[in-house]
Amino acid sequence: MNDPNVLTISHRLASSLSETHEAPPQNARTLIIVNPFAGQAAALRQNIEAARAVWQTHGWTVDIATTHQAGDGTRLAREAAQQGYDIVAAAGGDGTINEVINGLAGTRTALAALPVGTVNVWVRELGLPLEPRAAAEALLQAQRRRIDLGRAGERYFLLMAGVGFDAAVVNEVRSDEKRRLGALAYVVRAFDLALRYRGRRARIWLDGRIIRGRVLLVVIGNSQLYGGVFKITARACINDGLLDVCIIKGDSLAEAPLRLLSILRQRYNLDPRIEYHRARTIHITAREPLPVQVDGDQSGFTPMTFTVAPGALYALLPHTPPADDLLRAAPPRQRRVWQRMLGWIVRRAASPNDPGRRGAPAAPHQV
Repeated sequence: MNDPNVLTISHRLASSLSETHEAPPQNARTLIIVNPFAGQAAALRQNIEAARAVWQTHGWTVDIATTHQAGDGTRLAREAAQQGYDIVAAAGGDGTINEVINGLAGTRTALAALPVGTVNVWVRELGLPLEPRAAAEALLQAQRRRIDLGRAGERYFLLMAGVGFDAAVVNEVRSDEKRRLGALAYVVRAFDLALRYRGRRARIWLDGRIIRGRVLLVVIGNSQLYGGVFKITARACINDGLLDVCIIKGDSLAEAPLRLLSILRQRYNLDPRIEYHRARTIHITAREPLPVQVDGDQSGFTPMTFTVAPGALYALLPHTPPADDLLRAAPPRQRRVWQRMLGWIVRRAASPNDPGRRGAPAAPHQV
């Protein structure tokens, strides 16, 4: 059992770490790590040079390095931190950013991002402009903040980890499809896979508490925005020392529109097929291994353990919405009496054989 005193101390430590914030140095030494295969590669060099010129005009020293294969982003970021760079700017998509944070975690070098990728979820999450030059100008006014990271096995993630359906979609999208279709490639594959995807029996441990059921999708969020479109872990906060966990249960995706409606309205408790939790450690196993993705890239299969790394990363963050909303844990919405009654009725109707209900048959043995 977790010691509540230890958990309280850990939470306070995470909070104190995350309170560190300051402006970047006026003569910031910066390295731009460029992914030449990023989504908007046609005008890539021109965009990078425009952003570089903005920073150089304001006294920053800016160098550029290019990745050539998987893992280069992590290696280059780690070397930059060792060489004393103040900032490493990831110029690519969220996959490039993920590689960079895996090199910067635990160092004092701060992350920045230039939007030249397919979806640019982190840039959208912060409310930065989606044009690289404008984003560079906005980052001049940003603050250097210490934030949490998630960890899937040995790999850090900044945004979220997905287990189940969305990871299966990521596994099916080819690199050439991403370059040709952009974000539409994921939509096309999702529709194709939705017709044949089935939920799988899984066990999910949340700080020791176990949840069983047939699972379609588990989203473990460090931040809020999912896919650059909507918020599945809408209450997530990047400096609270916790990960937000949204579990979507079911046999098939036939009822996906109903689940999506509940998520968009943030009425998690009204839908018996959705569970929303916060935890420091999550462990997932399944009868058949479930695919895992982190920040939009493949990352193996279950069984896997996910943990939070409080205050593990420095990042440049705007001090305006929506970025500042990520630094405050949103309080749970208080439901009115009629909403609680409606939720109770819906759960009863959806689970007529609930073992806890009088007269219901005994529950079968769960494996």
